[in-house]
Amino acid sequence: MNLFFWRKSTADPQTGIRVLPFEQKMASALDNLVAAVEENSRWNSLRCTLNDFDDRYQQWIQERMDPLLSGTRSQHAETLTQTTAALPETAELAPMGVKLEGVSARTIDEQTREVNRNIGLSVFLTLTAVVAKAALLPATLICLPIGLYISRSIFQATYVDYVTERKVGDPALTSLLMLGTFLGGFYIAGGVASVLYYLANKVILVTQDRSRNKLVNIIGQLPSHVWILIDGQETEIPLAQVQAGDTIVVGAGQVIPVDGMVVAGHATVDQHRLSGEAQPVEKAKEDRVMAATMVLAGKIYVQVSQTGVMTVAAQIGEILNNTASQPLLIESKAIQVVDQAAMPTLLTAGLAWPLVGYQGAVAITGASIGYNLRLTGPIAMLNYLNMAAEMGILIKDGRSLELLYEIDTVIFDKTGTLTEEQPQVAQVDCLGAFTATELLAYAAAVESRQSHPIARAIVAAAQQQELALPEIDDTQYVVGYGLQAQIDGHQVRIGSSRFMELEGVAMPQTVTHLLQRAHSQGHSVVMVSIDEQLAGTIELEPTIRAEVAEIVADLHRRKIQVYIISGDQEQPTEKLARSLGIDHYFANTLPGDKAAHVERLQAAGYKVCFIGDGINDSLALRQANVSISLSGATSVAIDTAQIVMMDQSLRQLPALLNLVDEFNGNMKAGFVAAMVPGFVTIGGVFLLKLGIFASTMIYNVGLMAGVGIAMWPLLLHRSGEQPAEVRRAGAAAVRGVVLQGRVAELYTYWTQGIQQLLLWRKSG
Repeated sequence: MNLFFWRKSTADPQTGIRVLPFEQKMASALDNLVAAVEENSRWNSLRCTLNDFDDRYQQWIQERMDPLLSGTRSQHAETLTQTTAALPETAELAPMGVKLEGVSARTIDEQTREVNRNIGLSVFLTLTAVVAKAALLPATLICLPIGLYISRSIFQATYVDYVTERKVGDPALTSLLMLGTFLGGFYIAGGVASVLYYLANKVILVTQDRSRNKLVNIIGQLPSHVWILIDGQETEIPLAQVQAGDTIVVGAGQVIPVDGMVVAGHATVDQHRLSGEAQPVEKAKEDRVMAATMVLAGKIYVQVSQTGVMTVAAQIGEILNNTASQPLLIESKAIQVVDQAAMPTLLTAGLAWPLVGYQGAVAITGASIGYNLRLTGPIAMLNYLNMAAEMGILIKDGRSLELLYEIDTVIFDKTGTLTEEQPQVAQVDCLGAFTATELLAYAAAVESRQSHPIARAIVAAAQQQELALPEIDDTQYVVGYGLQAQIDGHQVRIGSSRFMELEGVAMPQTVTHLLQRAHSQGHSVVMVSIDEQLAGTIELEPTIRAEVAEIVADLHRRKIQVYIISGDQEQPTEKLARSLGIDHYFANTLPGDKAAHVERLQAAGYKVCFIGDGINDSLALRQANVSISLSGATSVAIDTAQIVMMDQSLRQLPALLNLVDEFNGNMKAGFVAAMVPGFVTIGGVFLLKLGIFASTMIYNVGLMAGVGIAMWPLLLHRSGEQPAEVRRAGAAAVRGVVLQGRVAELYTYWTQGIQQLLLWRKSG
């Protein structure tokens, strides 16, 4: 396309056009502009094509490769994501100041994308180098740029280590190995090394906790719409439009979405997941209520004081978000070993260059003392994570396997963790003419239409006694602050003492003693009146999980001390601890104090595992060395915990600890397999003048040995040889300790020899 200014002229008989100098410049500039636009368009088209290819490749890796690494573990994670994925619309919560940053389970973060790309490029580099060598074609123009490109992150890490920490570690050693290999033209060896390096990174990413703990996980439990009182009329509006000072209406079975004060009505509120109290609490005028708690019975009008990010629940979430990266600061043992060996290895390589030549020096940089552990360690960890997942245990962060081995203290949250959600009937006290059986039958008949835990407990008690429940007159069944029903001509009321007072039911003096006794034991009380007279009370106690006593005994056999932490009063907490043989307890604990108790134990030198299930436990879960929650707990507790018991019980805790013991025995054997090849390579370079290819072969032999050790327990578990596998793991651990001591001794002599050589050269 030619663009220019023109004029008619007789000076040019061929074209009849006279082009002026200025017009020539303008035409040239416009032509260049059009060419640039066309070129940019072609570049944008190419970039879009490459991005589309990258997206398809990333999706293929996620669908085909990642499940091979994660297996059942990824399915458990997907299940947990789906159970907490019912989130309000972004537009609804945005006015509340809530950042909806939740990430889809299928989202791939940029770090993972980069590792996936490098794996693909490394495989392409290796295949290209193999084909070029077989066809006797030059490969430098293709392989060298790709090799340097995929090594750029290693070069950057080396620069950062040296500039920020003045440290020469694993990245520096790997950088020299990559440079020496690619610049020396050893593209096949370099490609294989790159594939192994980035596969190790991939496995490490898979074993880490990749979950994103966001505030939305707390807010997402709240209703998207609420009923608000406007000019005496109840009107439904989006929760996002609620402001401080408004009055909202909350009925039975609904979650309270705000912090505020009750201005009218009465209700029984379950707030154990936020406060840790086992018993539902009565709320009436001028009582305060909190978001994320549930109304079990009754109806209340709440004047809003805090919404959205300002509620107590959201503030807990904000603290968690600010500390979300804390577990990722723990440095891998494999990296520590390689970092410690890096400088002696570099000095040895420098010594080898004048003695045995360039290839020998590069070969020593590839000796990688302990480097195999960087790959075999995560593979072993991944195998044990998948074995745990098959047992119904989701370990989100693989480093929990290492940390759990060091645990000497376990803290159980009482409510919801040691106890089940549904209580059980402990005692029926009769105060009138009706028997305990009749009283329980009437109560179960009225409660049979309710779904909250107290109602289910009363109905379950009647079923255990095989009681025939009387018929209810549907026209006289009333649900309010308590329950009212007409049965066999009798007016039956069920509810709290405050409900009975509101209904005008006389309260005999003996009731006060019954209430005091029940509350001192940590029991909740339901009152039953028949025909305007208090007929009796039903006491309910927490249902202790059937497996708890056996689990506590197993922990004691392992020399682990056990604590209970609870928001309940001291007497019922002490009673429970004594009945289960638990060493210590914390009673009357506020939600914010749980993390403080964990921190104090850690300051005293203890390694703490915290097991909890509520929002009020989340800060303690984050503070602990290792944290465990149960599937079915609050989403924030599940997101915060490093380990989740998928069967919603503690039954698999002993199996988890056995798995941890096996894993650490396997890691010790793997440590030996990772150390020996490096020393063989160094000795072979000096004594036999081995080169880069031989070094790579020795490395790969050691790698295969390490992978075999990492895979062995998986094969044993799948073959069902659990008893033999435990014995073999124990024997391997003993052998590993002995060999590890000898390898460590050799390593010490080697580093000391290098230091003495440097001092000798400096002195003379």
